[in-house]
Amino acid sequence: MVKAILIHETGGPEVLRLGDVTVDKPGEGQVRLRQTAAGVNFVDTYSRSGLYPAPLPLIPGREGVGIVSELGPGVTSLKVGDRVCYGNGPIGGYTEERLIPAASLVKIPPGLKDEQVAGMMLRGLTVWYLVRAMHVLKPSETVLFHAAAGGVGLIFCQWARAIGATVIGTVSTEEKAKQARDAGCTHVINYRTEKNWVTQVRDLSNGGVSVVYDGVGKDVFMDSLDCLKPRGLMCTFGNASGPAPALEPVVLNNKGSLFLTRPKLGDYVSERADYETACAELFDLVGKGKIKIDVGQSYALEQAAHAHADLESRRTTGSTILVI
Repeated sequence: MVKAILIHETGGPEVLRLGDVTVDKPGEGQVRLRQTAAGVNFVDTYSRSGLYPAPLPLIPGREGVGIVSELGPGVTSLKVGDRVCYGNGPIGGYTEERLIPAASLVKIPPGLKDEQVAGMMLRGLTVWYLVRAMHVLKPSETVLFHAAAGGVGLIFCQWARAIGATVIGTVSTEEKAKQARDAGCTHVINYRTEKNWVTQVRDLSNGGVSVVYDGVGKDVFMDSLDCLKPRGLMCTFGNASGPAPALEPVVLNNKGSLFLTRPKLGDYVSERADYETACAELFDLVGKGKIKIDVGQSYALEQAAHAHADLESRRTTGSTILVI
């Protein structure tokens, strides 16, 4: 038996409970992974709350780091003792040990620490598809990124700086404003103190940005449409404040023939070749120091409920991990 965080019913952070689970022998194409760290992400709160329905009981978590301890039949790409990570599930990361498809794992380059990798995989791969696949970000572009000091935001600002793009970022505190600037955010707006942030964005971008990257959702979605220039792209990729409101397509027409997408990572790395490319580009930028991973909070496995409460109350900055 190993320790894991289990969800037996959906609800608030209090439904995350430490329990014992049995890990079987790995099946065809699987490995047994002894985990050292796991990432905590907003998408995990959606699984816990029931926003993203899933069969219960459930072990949350979509990214982690560990050592391969046993190989299942047919696994030839890995060996026992390999140090590996995953950033696109399958779900079940809040645990000491687990079974996982070998195809979900990539080897960790030397020089990267377990805690660093656990705090960057899902977020870093998310940024990869935002700037390299869903939309290829160009040096000449000015874009808006909400929650610029969050785990995804800090990686995004650094990646955009490496590309040469201009980022306008929103934050909720002056401390977070400094973190966003340090990460490469060109212009930072504190939406708690600046009530006319839409006007500020339009002024800073000479009439509108080409893309809005929105992981916040309900609180900023409609105003964000007014930040776009004609034929701009609204990318809503998260729901930190709740789901975005329903939208009649004609609104996009009236606001300048806008484009709207609601992407998810899995659709951009479903092919192994794309997954490997994304990981390789992320590892390269981190290895060269162009992206520094800020693990703002570390919790023990049994503190997962505390981690979720802090994340949802926006008391966190950078990445959040469980050290196992």
